[in-house]
Amino acid sequence: MGIFVKDPAFYKKTALIALPISMQSMITIGVNLTDNVMVGKLGENSLSAVAQANQYVSLFQICCMGLGMGASVLTSRFWGMKDNASLKKSVTIMLRLTILIAILFFTIPTIFVPGYIIALYAKEPEVIAEGIRYIVYMAPCYLILGMSLTCTIVMRTTGQMWVPLLTSILAFFVNIFFNYMFIFGKFGAPEMGVAGAGLGTLIARAFEFTLICGYMFFLDQRIHYRIKDLFMKCGDMVSEYIKISIPVLISDFLLALGNSMVAIIMGRIGKSFVSANSITVVTQQLSTVLIQGICQAGCIITGHTLGEGHKDKAQEQAVTFYALGAIIGLIGGVIIMIISPFVISLYNVEPETKVLAAQLMNSIAIIVVFQAINSIMTKGVLRGGGDTRFLMVADILFLWVASIPLGALAGLVWHMDAFWIYFLLKIDQVIKAVWCIFRLRSRKWIKKISVAAPADPDKLEET
Repeated sequence: MGIFVKDPAFYKKTALIALPISMQSMITIGVNLTDNVMVGKLGENSLSAVAQANQYVSLFQICCMGLGMGASVLTSRFWGMKDNASLKKSVTIMLRLTILIAILFFTIPTIFVPGYIIALYAKEPEVIAEGIRYIVYMAPCYLILGMSLTCTIVMRTTGQMWVPLLTSILAFFVNIFFNYMFIFGKFGAPEMGVAGAGLGTLIARAFEFTLICGYMFFLDQRIHYRIKDLFMKCGDMVSEYIKISIPVLISDFLLALGNSMVAIIMGRIGKSFVSANSITVVTQQLSTVLIQGICQAGCIITGHTLGEGHKDKAQEQAVTFYALGAIIGLIGGVIIMIISPFVISLYNVEPETKVLAAQLMNSIAIIVVFQAINSIMTKGVLRGGGDTRFLMVADILFLWVASIPLGALAGLVWHMDAFWIYFLLKIDQVIKAVWCIFRLRSRKWIKKISVAAPADPDKLEET
């Protein structure tokens, strides 16, 4: 078996899935950057308040990503099997959990104890006060954001990439327009400051929900999912959903918690280190945009191939995805090395901070190679194969046993250079990239997924 798949249709399908997802990620980065620029004009307290409030919103988004990506393991497999009944049941369980988590754990606390939420992330009274003005507008956002996000992920597994992409493009302009209107009081609107940023975000989320869920519940002709399906009986699918999907949710949540610990360690090292790391953030995001697209393409294509019953073909494709990860990672690393001096020069910071930022950029350029391989395999191919429980254990083990303790020792005890501190904080990426070789060769990552019921007689369209 060679390293690269010889079938041109494989690469075409990968590109058709990966490119729209990558473009959507670029739009998200653009939205965040634009929001920061507009809110930043209100002052440091307002910028900090919105940033800290969005930490809580990000926690919810991570939960939704876990629910959606977990469900996508099943929906992509059932799509390949042409099993419409099981696919719909997976979507129903996903949406019910999304609605439950959104209302119980996020909407209700935001309505009744917004001050306590902001106080978890900030200690200055003026920042907390501004944060409350912003986050109250997020209370109705959780439900519509959660449903939009999870439905988007499911639609992608059936080859529907362009509806979410076009929606994101339109929502981008809606967000900018209403944020500008309400933050600064333009076009006859009241000047609301950070509250205007919250209102503008709510309007953009509602717009996104209307297009995404409106299309899926009323117009979609592939899944044929309708509002009445939210009430369908799906008890026979629950155990399979929990076995495959819940480990993804747990894994993503604990990884997010681990990343928060990494941020805490950086904060303990010192202000210069934190500032230097913030300089690298946009570069890191841009360098991983294509990785995210191919990652989800790997999950979807693997699910389709296994759903069609082609295990050997899935194994061959998995090896190719590993090689593609290495190539993309190397290209990303070279790009970071080339642009890092220019990026650092844009910031008016102390010379010490620029030196630290340069060291971090060099470390990131190396780490991104392993990150590309690891992400495409663990969050893509192996997850698409149903190997979610093993991946959950690996994610938790390598992060909490290797990265966090070694990074803490390097920065707080050994006082190593910034290059090595960052490298050790991200050492789990290296370990998992190597570990994936052995998991891939074992073929144990290919899991059988039970069918809940006979396939729906309605024929699914081909991708």
